[in-house]
Amino acid sequence: MIEVTTKIHDKFALEFKLGFVADEKSRKSDFSANMWLFFPKSLDINPDTYTKADFYQDIKSNVRLITPKFPLGEIVHGAAQPLEYLHKAFSHLATEPSEAALDEFEYQIKMFSAIVKSAARDAMRRIGAAPAEEVEMLCHEYVLQTSDILKEYAASKDIITGKTVPANALEYFSYGDDYISNIIRYYSVKLLKIKDTAELHESMKAIFAYREERGYPNLIPGEKQANRDTVHRHSILKKYIESDMFLSIPKKKDGMLLEQIYFSIAAGLAMMFATVVSFFFQQKFGNFTLPFFIILVISYMIKDRIKELSRFYFAHKIGSKFHDNKASILIKGQKIGTYKEAVDFIHHSKIPENIRKIRYTKRLYAVENRLMDEKTILYRMSVHIDNEKLAQTSIYENTGINDIIRLHLNHFMQKMDNPVVNIASANRDGIVEDIPCTRLYFMNIILQTSEDSTSFRRFRVALTRDGIDSIKEIV
Repeated sequence: MIEVTTKIHDKFALEFKLGFVADEKSRKSDFSANMWLFFPKSLDINPDTYTKADFYQDIKSNVRLITPKFPLGEIVHGAAQPLEYLHKAFSHLATEPSEAALDEFEYQIKMFSAIVKSAARDAMRRIGAAPAEEVEMLCHEYVLQTSDILKEYAASKDIITGKTVPANALEYFSYGDDYISNIIRYYSVKLLKIKDTAELHESMKAIFAYREERGYPNLIPGEKQANRDTVHRHSILKKYIESDMFLSIPKKKDGMLLEQIYFSIAAGLAMMFATVVSFFFQQKFGNFTLPFFIILVISYMIKDRIKELSRFYFAHKIGSKFHDNKASILIKGQKIGTYKEAVDFIHHSKIPENIRKIRYTKRLYAVENRLMDEKTILYRMSVHIDNEKLAQTSIYENTGINDIIRLHLNHFMQKMDNPVVNIASANRDGIVEDIPCTRLYFMNIILQTSEDSTSFRRFRVALTRDGIDSIKEIV
């Protein structure tokens, strides 16, 4: 299964999150995803002005494990598996303060914190989608559950307090404490925007006091310098907590050996032509004659063209069967899968009929159907996961990986008109006045994902030279 979410990351970047969820019943899982990008011709995006190297500079892909899923109420209650693993790691470090025990202690703090973040986010989204009459009750449950999580995590410190543990163990504990309390604060604020309750307000006061008591910075209105440092601190903490979730995928060029073989064949074909021509005309004109000299020069000129045309032909053949880059997906040095990617400009006539049908239906204006002047880029990915090896990498159930793709659009905005243009127009009274109008450009994206079956999602992105205006899914 492939789960897809998308959002505007910032003014100049879109974010696509592809969740490749492994099939529990299968030993291996294979996924593919194609991203079709359609640009207006006026942006002057073509193979001459925008190369593959440009595209790979503009796209950033972070591959990470999917955070284990737990309902907010089951992190420290019920089966409470995350709290159980946390306590085991703390107790092990307290009784055997080894380097390995410290590593496991730090790992469990990171995992517990990441699970809390994921569960709080999911709870907030469920509350936002719940019927109005249920929202206050669900907010009440959220406050109780998050309060218990914070209390149970803080109480875990007693397991190592007074024991002979490495000095940095307490630092690791405080990193988790700071992160968890800030995450609960963050989603509580979002809930307050959904439902303003007295209980949520009291919870916010308690979290503020909790953080203040422990020396963790809070955002304070008007404290520009301090708030800047606090935001940076939270960003660093987020990267630290999620560091064990991100996977190593060292990339290298795909099909290098076959490419060199094909290019060698191209050189051989060219040399064969030149040699045959030389032998033939040498027999006819002799070694040191002007006609033979002219034929020899011409044959070498043609040889070079044969070589280049053969290289182009073989390169096209390789490009259609291979990817630009490939990588092994590594967890702690162990290979659990492979990742491949490629990008190409696609001529309008080469776009599959089903993709064209999706793109050219539900256009903004019917007259657009008379225009076929867009440029199309196809970015394709292929992911293979060894489910058995993935399951062996953690005591938690690893369900798959997320590929978080950020597409930066700065390149595409360089040749746009001013974001606001003044257009002279006459009103009902015949008076002429300048009317400021936003100048929009529309980029369409079709996301095609395949595992056992193929699904399609289409997005329309509105752009100005000042950045991304909006993104809307077309259904």
